[in-house]
Amino acid sequence: MAKQGKTTTASSSSEPNLAADKLAFVPSAASEDQPKLDLSDHFLIAMPSMSDPVFGGTVVYVCEHHIGGALGVIINKPTEMTMDVLFSRLDLKLEINLNDEILPDAPVMFGGPVQLERGFVLHAPQTTYSSSLKISEELALTTSRDVLDAVANGRGPSRYMVTLGCAGWSAGQLEAEIVNNGWLTVRADPAILFNTPVEQRFTAAMRLLGISPGMLSGEAGHA
Repeated sequence: MAKQGKTTTASSSSEPNLAADKLAFVPSAASEDQPKLDLSDHFLIAMPSMSDPVFGGTVVYVCEHHIGGALGVIINKPTEMTMDVLFSRLDLKLEINLNDEILPDAPVMFGGPVQLERGFVLHAPQTTYSSSLKISEELALTTSRDVLDAVANGRGPSRYMVTLGCAGWSAGQLEAEIVNNGWLTVRADPAILFNTPVEQRFTAAMRLLGISPGMLSGEAGHA
């Protein structure tokens, strides 16, 4: 199962840490060591056999996957903290209203049990920030505060999602969970991240595979 930190829940009392330091990703491997299975920019959809209560019923967006392991964020598990509370705790004053896709009372997401004190911002890669990983032409992941500073000043990405914590797997761990029927996999759709209500994201991710949640069984499947 994904590596866990000291705690496995997040609430409105969580204090995000969006310091301008390096991203806490597993180290990249040389190109010749890249695995045949690369699930970067994919969704992991929890199967019924997923017994871990942290990951049961979740959809995880995989930000990085290589021979050294994998890192992702859960996209359908909200915390009690809202976006306006987050900005207030970071002592940021919004010069403009948050865009229609991220409302002030929208929840900050629980990204996973690893590094719950750290904030992760998944967003459109419109510019480069201090600690960012470009995942695809449509998505990047940032842990430095400057991305939210830019949002507050009206210069930030128009589409973004903030999580507290992330999910991490050691070398070969994610592959083993997939073989053991823990996850379905499918290429990610940014519309599910930014335009789909939280409570509908699991079903929407399943529909990318052409199936509904009611059709799930203990058998593995991939796309």
